[in-house]
Amino acid sequence: MAQENISVVVRSPGDLRLETRPVPEPGPEEVLLQMHSVGICGSDVHVWKRGIIGDYVLTKPMVLGHEASGRVVKVGSAVKHLKVGDRVAIEPGVPREVDEFFKNGRYNLSPTIFFCATPPDDGNLCRYYKHSANFCYKLPDNVTFEEGALIEPLSVAIHACRRAGVTLGSTVLICGAGPIGLVCLLVAKEMGASQIIISDLCPERLTMAKDLGADFQLAVKKDDSPQQLAKTVEDMMGAKPNITIECTGVESCIQTAIYGTRSGGVVALVGLSTNTVTIPLINAALREVDIRGVMRYCNTWPTAIAMLASGKVNVKPLVTHRFPLEEAIQAFDIAYQRQGVKVMIKCDQNDQKP
Repeated sequence: MAQENISVVVRSPGDLRLETRPVPEPGPEEVLLQMHSVGICGSDVHVWKRGIIGDYVLTKPMVLGHEASGRVVKVGSAVKHLKVGDRVAIEPGVPREVDEFFKNGRYNLSPTIFFCATPPDDGNLCRYYKHSANFCYKLPDNVTFEEGALIEPLSVAIHACRRAGVTLGSTVLICGAGPIGLVCLLVAKEMGASQIIISDLCPERLTMAKDLGADFQLAVKKDDSPQQLAKTVEDMMGAKPNITIECTGVESCIQTAIYGTRSGGVVALVGLSTNTVTIPLINAALREVDIRGVMRYCNTWPTAIAMLASGKVNVKPLVTHRFPLEEAIQAFDIAYQRQGVKVMIKCDQNDQKP
């Protein structure tokens, strides 16, 4: 390849660097991609700062990035559905074996799954990256590269709304108006939710939530108790919502989610937190509030692409900052400071357009 494979590498907690790595050679069932747009996720920042995400611990230098799209520049010998020049969105989780979870269609739960930028697996925040062709999806002409990269967080929202059972007439509380909370808002509306309330500490993010269609916005203060917030949600909506999608991982927010959900309803836990939190479990049990986990996503990319291509869902306003790959360190600083909503890194020197 004519260009160097500049990559964004976390070497140890707090140590983020630009490094030049070899351009990989795709295997028979893989494609080599020239990366175009890669979004910075909160989990990328978490691994950079702490060297750990959930049960996965950084033990060696690792390339970050998993919200991504690019252009095919080389095709493995067994690949039939993609060709050089195709624009694709990348599903970052690829099963390594045909286990029971794969057979049941829940491959996201496979304990051996490869997943971009989850230690020890390298991500795709680089100039060139190879990936399983079966987990690269062609983008329609009217879907941009940046929209293609945002299919990853959009997929989290689709899976979360499916797990929570969002349907026509659902009333929904979303805890957290960060990128994941905002895409959950967009997807819940498209799936038929009749009323949505969203909460956050940040007034600017609540303003964006309002612009994206939230019916109610709840400004949270750090000293608000979960019971107080649950009562405020009920007062604002006229009744407790039957579904809560918790996107922060903060212990007090999970408590609010449980107290604030109608009896017989569902709480879906999307946000990552410490391994152990204190929650009002007996309150949930006595009111038959189901608590459901959300582990990434599965079987969502075709749905997300259809949503974007049809114009039913618009994720473009979420991108508030753009940086060339060479300025990725500054981009991560912006993401760490929680400025804006979604920071997008442009990896193609010759094409910095969305």
